[in-house]
Amino acid sequence: MDTPDPHLWLEVVESSVALEWVSARSRAAERQLQALPLYPDLHTGIRDALEASDRIPLVSQVGDLLYGFWTDADHPRGVWRRTTWESYRTVEPEWEVLLDVDALGATEGIPWVWQGASILRPSFDRALVHLSRGGSDAGTTRELDLATLEWVPEPAGFAKAEAKGRLAWRDRDHVWLTTAADPTGATRSGYPRTLRLWERGTPIETAAVVHTVDESDLGLFVEHDQRSGRTLLRRAITFYTEQVMVLGEDGQLDQLPVPDSADVSVHQDWVALRLRHAWTPWAQTVIDPTPETPAAPLPAGSLLVSSLTDALAGRSTWTPLFVPDDRSALVDLTWTEHHLVTTVLVDVRHTVQLQRHCPTTAGAWSSQDITADLDLGLQTVSVSAVDDDTCDDLWLVTTGFLEPMSLAVARVDGPGVALEQLKTAPARFDAAGLEVTQHFATSSDGTRVPYWQVGPSDLPADGSTPTVLHGYGGFEQALTPAYDPIVGRSWLAHGFVHVVAGIRGGGEYGPRWHQAALQAQRPRAYEDFVAVARDLVARRVTRVERLGCTGRSNGGLLVGNMLTQYPEDFGAIVCQVPLLDMQRYHRLLAGSSWMAEYGDPDDAEQWEWLQTFSPYQLLDPQRPTPPVYLSTSTRDDRVHPAHARKMTAALEDLGRDVTYWENTEGGHGGASTADQWATWHALSWAFLHARLAAS
Repeated sequence: MDTPDPHLWLEVVESSVALEWVSARSRAAERQLQALPLYPDLHTGIRDALEASDRIPLVSQVGDLLYGFWTDADHPRGVWRRTTWESYRTVEPEWEVLLDVDALGATEGIPWVWQGASILRPSFDRALVHLSRGGSDAGTTRELDLATLEWVPEPAGFAKAEAKGRLAWRDRDHVWLTTAADPTGATRSGYPRTLRLWERGTPIETAAVVHTVDESDLGLFVEHDQRSGRTLLRRAITFYTEQVMVLGEDGQLDQLPVPDSADVSVHQDWVALRLRHAWTPWAQTVIDPTPETPAAPLPAGSLLVSSLTDALAGRSTWTPLFVPDDRSALVDLTWTEHHLVTTVLVDVRHTVQLQRHCPTTAGAWSSQDITADLDLGLQTVSVSAVDDDTCDDLWLVTTGFLEPMSLAVARVDGPGVALEQLKTAPARFDAAGLEVTQHFATSSDGTRVPYWQVGPSDLPADGSTPTVLHGYGGFEQALTPAYDPIVGRSWLAHGFVHVVAGIRGGGEYGPRWHQAALQAQRPRAYEDFVAVARDLVARRVTRVERLGCTGRSNGGLLVGNMLTQYPEDFGAIVCQVPLLDMQRYHRLLAGSSWMAEYGDPDDAEQWEWLQTFSPYQLLDPQRPTPPVYLSTSTRDDRVHPAHARKMTAALEDLGRDVTYWENTEGGHGGASTADQWATWHALSWAFLHARLAAS
């Protein structure tokens, strides 16, 4: 494991020699790809779609008003604004601009990027505004007066210096403070480990310590409900384990006695658990087992609810609301004033259920499937509460591979659901003659792997069609249908095929699907992905020299393994903001927070499996590789840019076909403005056209 790394110097992100190396390759990539005849149309089409004035302005309700963040050609870094319900229902709402991020950046000479805001309740006259420099995860917070639209000056106003962490309102004169720049230091993963209570008008250094976690933990995070006054502390031990504590008025912390691996959601006096592993509740459940027939463990992926008061007292009556089968997985839940709404995937297709509590019967809940009422088809739906404390109305955002985004409000009235369609985005590319189909490939161990195929309905079955396969396969994240004008304009509109694979490691079938490719089992994800690639060739959708693949972040690790372990199956590869050096990933930025996903390279036994999927170490001088495009961001403070840099250097040492581009800002997302995004995407799609579609 101690083999000298000749490219270690590229880990010094902003050293002059590293930036000179980056600049030379980035300019070369631009010269090469921007000279292609189709590049100008790609860039213009992507930028126009991202800046279109008829996009849906998504909002959230706070008090009686609707707040949203918006970018366009005149405001590439965006404006935070608000309007009324009456105005929002019109074609062209009237907006009050609260903060112009472009103007702020111009005044202060800093490329600010919006990270969000939280508004003080119940007065709604102050906001904590979160901004980052260049799009990094580390950010700053300032207090904005929503009456005067001026920053509240220190020392009267709250302000947090640049670091990972946040300020959160407790009340008008107190905020909860977490920062990686705390005197107690950050965790090994670079996140805050101490929570403090900071009183208005006092120096930040005097903020009282409430709780501190171990340096070896992932981090400490706080949630405060301004309406109920309840404060939750989440001690994240690893990426998949946490302890949830309720802070009492006397400063006492009461830990919820639930599995550390469960996802916990609290609302009013309810607590919901989504299990990552099988579990038998320790107290009586509605199953009411007899001594002769003990309760069987509830499987991973199940959803249970109980009274929060009872849970803290250790006398919970847990009610299972959802128990998965081999085809289904709970992917989301949202609380309204009286209900819990669940979103379940069935063979990667969205369904929505309304869970109602029956107050007259202890532990009794009823479930109503409202999928048909929402007319989803093959679309993805995102469900959220309009105001979880005052009504049962729901925001519904729907989208499909060929269906542009639409926004509606669903009103739950007795047994029925009434829809008010508010906004529908226009089509951004011509979908005539295109179709969406679902298929299943068989992986090397016999597992059926789902994938979506989008392309011409009259596709010639001769293997001639350029095809791009996209995947992720990690962190229990499911890939579902979504309208992407960039893919549409850059690829589908040319008559080509785009494929999205639901490989193991993701969340398409819940925790079991994720855990099947966890740590030592990681290669299962790569076997699934190449099985889809080979199925596309076997079905004569395409052939190897016309088949490319794309992946970002953990998906960059995925396609990095295609480059090194399955190079004969692809004609080109696009690898963006990737993890690639799995021997050192835990030493770089937030890398150690993902050891629960991949493993610990410093443990000899775990390195044995990690090295089987570490592309930087697996690169074989004797084995040819397909053309590869790597890109990252200098300001990515989550996945270190050295992963992409060092892999590029190693490929160059072998004389391989490698193209490298690095954006100077953008964080882990890769870009900060529509123009940057247009360049980010146009370069990669130009590369794919040149390598896969050239006659």
